Amino acid sequence: MYAQPLVDAIAEAERLVREAPHIESEADLLEGLQYLAGGISACTHIAFDYDRDHPFLLSGTGPFNKMGLDNPDTLYFGTRVQAGHEYVVTGTRGTTTDLSFQMLGGEYTDRDVPDSETAFDDRALDIAEDGTFEWRVTPKAPAQLVIREVYNDWSARRGTLAIARTDTAGTAPPALTRALIEKRYATAGKQLVQRIKTWLQFPQWFYMNIPVNTMVAPRLTPGGLATQYSSAGHYDLKPDQAMLITLPVTDAPYLGFQLGSLWYISLDYINHQTSLNGTQAQADPDGKIRIVVSDENPGVTNWVETLGHAKGFVQFRWQRVSRELTEADGPTVELVDLAKIETALPYYEHNKISQEEWRQRIALRQKQIANRMLG
Repeated sequence: MYAQPLVDAIAEAERLVREAPHIESEADLLEGLQYLAGGISACTHIAFDYDRDHPFLLSGTGPFNKMGLDNPDTLYFGTRVQAGHEYVVTGTRGTTTDLSFQMLGGEYTDRDVPDSETAFDDRALDIAEDGTFEWRVTPKAPAQLVIREVYNDWSARRGTLAIARTDTAGTAPPALTRALIEKRYATAGKQLVQRIKTWLQFPQWFYMNIPVNTMVAPRLTPGGLATQYSSAGHYDLKPDQAMLITLPVTDAPYLGFQLGSLWYISLDYINHQTSLNGTQAQADPDGKIRIVVSDENPGVTNWVETLGHAKGFVQFRWQRVSRELTEADGPTVELVDLAKIETALPYYEHNKISQEEWRQRIALRQKQIANRMLG
């Protein structure tokens, strides 16, 4: 049975999900099983729709196949590249805020974070007046190419991207063989188990060593992205508590904030406001952004919904920065009683939002994600 390695891997991955130490409720388990289904889809897609000699840019994470605290503002594309072969990446620059390229010297695992061999953004490219560009590269060692397109405004127009290996462009892969199909089922299974193990372990290195209900000062993001700073933390809130996060309006072209569940994935950012970026976040008259993280609706524009997750991750990202960010650029965190949020917010009247206005915000999110995915 050719699919048996994948069948066995799915059973192993389900065991890992069911035995995850952070599960405290039926809701946690159900979210994990939904996460598992997305992983099965992604790993099967990558294993079966990939050919080492005829590369294609694939998306391994998105709204329905999440991993690695996926950023709601980012489209992710990637492929493996081989040593000694020339590759050409072509595309058209959209109106999104950032387009970055990274070569990783391996895969993320539950033991290692791969080194970044190359990392730059589109400012290093020669982009023509019509927005088209070309980048040629010949890797010296096998690597993972990752391309990220980042929105600071969800109404922006996405660009186009393609990759080819110059010595095989215009040719076709060989016909399928039994051995190849068997290998692909085994590869999908191996990647699935590794995916679950990796992203259960990763936050233990970079998040859980931070005191709860705090966030670190901005720091260069681990992994080698050239112009990205981040501030991370994890929260543990009682039902009547809120996390009030304050930070100055940034001069970075991109600012993003999001919540993540203990599966280390984004919460539902399509139908709920579980993230905010520089366009979506409301700034107060004093030049600061104040975000209220809570389960219950406090009736303010910058409410970020925990969706019943009493515990989770919090993350800021700044991208395309032109200077070093310091503690003064980062967030401060205060725990407040939800019933006292009106007095905790110095511009509460400015922050208030009606139920109808809130529904309009969610409808706009739904429409803009649909446009992004179909555009």
